[in-house]
Amino acid sequence: MAEGTERDRQLERLAQLRQRGEQRYDDMYEAHTFEDSDICYRDAKDCFDDAIELAARLGLEEEAEALQQRLWHIKQVYRSQFSR
Repeated sequence: MAEGTERDRQLERLAQLRQRGEQRYDDMYEAHTFEDSDICYRDAKDCFDDAIELAARLGLEEEAEALQQRLWHIKQVYRSQFSR
């Protein structure tokens, strides 16, 4: 029972990381300065990196791949629209 509870907790953490990463990605568009958009980008990237690592540890290979693809997209958007 405790094992299932720990996995459930980790799955909830995974969902939180993804949600936080998406929120910080959205915040990039609301930023008023380059520095603010850069902070949002770094936060989003960190959340997705952590989520990818957690998904891999949980054996969720398809989820880890989907998160990796989303992170790649966010990086491309940042580089094309927000970097100096």
